Amino acid sequence: MMIKVGDTVPNTKFVRATAEGPQQVDAKEFFAGKTVALFSVPGAFTPTCSAKHLPGFVEKAEALKAKGVDEIACTAVNDAFVMGAWGKSANADSIAMLADGNGDFVEALGLTMDGTGFGMGKRGQRFAMVVKDGVVDKLFVEEPGDFKVSSADYMLEQL
Repeated sequence: MMIKVGDTVPNTKFVRATAEGPQQVDAKEFFAGKTVALFSVPGAFTPTCSAKHLPGFVEKAEALKAKGVDEIACTAVNDAFVMGAWGKSANADSIAMLADGNGDFVEALGLTMDGTGFGMGKRGQRFAMVVKDGVVDKLFVEEPGDFKVSSADYMLEQL
């Protein structure tokens, strides 16, 4: 079943690339006590994700923070090394790049997609959400192939 507004974000683990190596991030701790704008992409370095999705959140980071967002995070079913490299290549210093390498987070959300036709295996759908103290406040899930409601611009309009 897909997560909905008012639900608590599932307590899975992410992994972040750091100077000290990969570090696990507990989802419950990450979302606790703050407002997080989280967006999910099917894959790092993929066309729409790299040309529009991540750059939009990098560009709009200050505007989102001015609307009450404490932290912006990006997740994908990729490993921490790929997410870290993607963040560096996109100058995404203002974005927490959270690897969901095994897809546990998107599976717990009920937001997986089958990318086997593209050689990508199980991935996360393209979506965005605003999480306040661990609870989903807003949820924007894209139709397959679309990039509209999960954009930084759309999120700004909804805040």
